[in-house]
Amino acid sequence: MNTIIRFCYRKIIDSTATKAWERLVYEDSYTEYKMQAQRFNEENKYSSFAEIVQKNPAAEQLHFLTGAAATAYVRQLNGKIPDLLNTLGKHFLPFKNFRFEIINSDIKDSKNHKVAVNFYSEPVTWVNTIGSIMIIAVNNAVENGELLTDSFIMPPFVSVYSVKHNEA
Repeated sequence: MNTIIRFCYRKIIDSTATKAWERLVYEDSYTEYKMQAQRFNEENKYSSFAEIVQKNPAAEQLHFLTGAAATAYVRQLNGKIPDLLNTLGKHFLPFKNFRFEIINSDIKDSKNHKVAVNFYSEPVTWVNTIGSIMIIAVNNAVENGELLTDSFIMPPFVSVYSVKHNEA
């Protein structure tokens, strides 16, 4: 029996972001948020995301609408989950799906803008866990009769998203 798993990595981005990619997502998503929030807060009575959603539940759409600003930047990652490195220091885990989420924001203060990009890995085969090191086969490639694997230590904000047991 082999076990197929998918991971979720939750990348949180706020005003303290220092990497260029994070800054671009932060700035463009904040600009988009301010523009889109006007649709749900026409009289400008509320400034925080929480207030806008509380007074107008349809404002939950802001996650999706604001997330459009991050899509081009996510494509720049070339299908590899950012920040997650194998034990050789290389990005290795592929993804196709992601979900953008507004954690907090305020149309009057950009410092209160905080978002998350949740990356969902492609299915991988779990091979073994040795101590704190997880060994997985990303694409089940075989070389000279050997299954090629990657090993990594699961960092914070990474979780096993789904598990599927297959009869081998």
